[in-house]
Amino acid sequence: MEQWRQCGRWLIDCKVLPPNHRVVWPSAVVFDLAQALRDGVLLCQLLHNLSPGSIDLKDINFRPQMSQVISAVSRLSLHPVAQNKGIRPFPSEETAENDDDVYRSLEELADEHDLGEDIYDCVPCEDEGDDIYEDIIKVEVQQPMVSRPSLKMGMSEEDKRNCCLLEIQETEAKYYRTLEDIEKNYMTPLRLVLSPADVTAIFINLEDLIKVHNSFLRAIDVSMMAGGSTLAKVFLDFKERLLIYGEYCSHMEHAQNTLNQLLAGREDFRQKVEECTLKVQDGKFKLQDLLVVPMQRVLKYHLLLKELLSHSTDRPERQQLKEALEAMQDLAMYINEVKRDKETLKKISEFQSSIENLQVKLEEYGRPKIDGELKVRSIVNHTKQDRYLFLFDKVVIVCKRRGYSYELKEVIELLFHKMTDDPMNNKDVKKVGPGLPWSYGFYLIHLQGKQGFQFFCKTEDMKRRWMEQFEMAMSNIKPDKANANHHNFQMYTFDKTTNCKACRMFLRGTFYQGYLCTKCGVGAHKECLEVTPPCKISEYRPPPRRSDASGAGPGPKMVAVQNYHGNPAPPGKPVLTFQTGDVIELLRGDPETQWWEGRLVQTRKSGYFPSSSVKPCPVDGRVMLTSGLVPPARFAGNMERQQTDNLLKSHASGTYLIRERTAEAERFAISIKFNDEVKHIKVVEKDSWVHITEAKKFESLLVCDPVAPWPGPQGSGEGPGVPPPPDQGEAAPCTPPSADRAHGGQEPCGASALLGKIQGNGTVRAS
Repeated sequence: MEQWRQCGRWLIDCKVLPPNHRVVWPSAVVFDLAQALRDGVLLCQLLHNLSPGSIDLKDINFRPQMSQVISAVSRLSLHPVAQNKGIRPFPSEETAENDDDVYRSLEELADEHDLGEDIYDCVPCEDEGDDIYEDIIKVEVQQPMVSRPSLKMGMSEEDKRNCCLLEIQETEAKYYRTLEDIEKNYMTPLRLVLSPADVTAIFINLEDLIKVHNSFLRAIDVSMMAGGSTLAKVFLDFKERLLIYGEYCSHMEHAQNTLNQLLAGREDFRQKVEECTLKVQDGKFKLQDLLVVPMQRVLKYHLLLKELLSHSTDRPERQQLKEALEAMQDLAMYINEVKRDKETLKKISEFQSSIENLQVKLEEYGRPKIDGELKVRSIVNHTKQDRYLFLFDKVVIVCKRRGYSYELKEVIELLFHKMTDDPMNNKDVKKVGPGLPWSYGFYLIHLQGKQGFQFFCKTEDMKRRWMEQFEMAMSNIKPDKANANHHNFQMYTFDKTTNCKACRMFLRGTFYQGYLCTKCGVGAHKECLEVTPPCKISEYRPPPRRSDASGAGPGPKMVAVQNYHGNPAPPGKPVLTFQTGDVIELLRGDPETQWWEGRLVQTRKSGYFPSSSVKPCPVDGRVMLTSGLVPPARFAGNMERQQTDNLLKSHASGTYLIRERTAEAERFAISIKFNDEVKHIKVVEKDSWVHITEAKKFESLLVCDPVAPWPGPQGSGEGPGVPPPPDQGEAAPCTPPSADRAHGGQEPCGASALLGKIQGNGTVRAS
């Protein structure tokens, strides 16, 4: 029998895999086992089963390696601790020796199979301990229970409604008594043998739950004495107070782990817990069981109300019951999202600890979307390089893998980039034939042409998944309806629980729960942006300031002297991120304060940033853009020489563009119209430097130089105007100023600075 089949049976014997797992089916293949072992969580559970408390989860690397897994499990099966359990180890002597080829293809199989799920997703908690909850909270209603179909048929709607009301009241009373039992018979006596930190870790905010449910039960009793017609209002009134379940449910896993570790490591504690257990319902339930009950109870309220609503068709309070049902459904979704965010932050923390030289908190970049190995080519280094990518809502982090850790290479902000497919590359793959690895590519291009990246995936399906996640992330950071109804919505972390302005439901979770309008301060779900009521501040007006002789417009212009990615973050304010050389219009700022408010001229996004990260923008340099417009990119992409000539001939003398040359040693060229002729100048890339002449070298094709004057036709130093975008998707050539608009604005970066060096040096090479 093959090793992988023996491995699967051994894991079933260890109660890590279920007895009917597909790995033991006659049709099973090695991929079935690989899918079960595709991360290390199952192995951690295996160690826990063999020796409880033997492993510290903080020391576990949760990134899948897809190799050496079966070998590691085999060594574990031979360990004395495992053999003492009486489970036969593997491999047996008759195992085949030539298994290597089978396992070598696992990564390819993983790419070809759609696993259909996020293996790090939060497991739905609705069914956790459900049977225990039913045993503890079950009640005997005097009339037949609604849940008994055989008796239900002969009951009137009023009888059924009364049964629902009684079930809500009596199960709430039973639940409240259970909370009191936990506090009286467990929490109080265990304080004598536990530290305050351990008490809090195990019981979380149980005392707060008891206080809330004391009031909640009394309100239900009062409503029931009046016939139950106001019960819906009770649930609506307590919705906000029940939010404390978010904290309880999100810490439940840690509470159970702490309890199990103490039971395994401290005999005095174990004996004390056993003594306490005998005092609660005759020892029928363990403390581990009872701690799950609050989570189960709060997730049952919407089900109880749904049943009540179904038997209140003609009741005058039906509409309020609908609202109460929606409120409890919203509460359940909020709690589940808080629990999910707890798992997400745990995953982010694992990423954080594995990436070297990372100076910011990853959670500031939003939620992780996907991670994995790709090949990357940039405009600076156009050779394919093996890289490991972590895609978040706001950024993609490019790393070099070093064993179990990663070396940070690049942080790419998605706000300033767009993604495009690479159809030409896909056509080439089809010509060569399917199966050519790492040949399925797509682009990530800076909106101003400052930088560009090309990513290569191993399979077409892998490329599809990555592009989908990029689209989703970019949609989150730049939603289509961000400016609907005159708002300016930005993805935001709300410190306090906030309701959506449109639907009135909670913005769910613990970080980046929704979107904040930076003008009027309202919050909204992404799906509600379009229907949010109009902004009360339709146009933001900065505070009056003295008139400026320079005519700088509504606010002075600043230029960024360093990158700012949101760390440190302005307290309680939206963040404005930018890169070195970006131009910012100052909206509010005092020389003595640390935080200024501004707006990016390029994107019109506004927010707060450190005052030390910018400097005044020289008026003579004409850095500001005409009317705040973004200049079209000067990079024309792949373009033949004749096509370039035809494009530039219709423009004024001095107009230029940068293009990629096909099948040439020098990949890029600058094409410029001068004295009614189009000249082509090669851009040389050598020893990690870019130059046209050896006298002046640059680090990349585009050099950010916000104050460099335009070298006009006679070296006048006048700044160019921003030309209108070309029709039908043409490349946007950069046109020098005419005499009547010489002061209309200046190209803020790169290409103009490089071109200035061209005209300042006599040595150029025509292509």
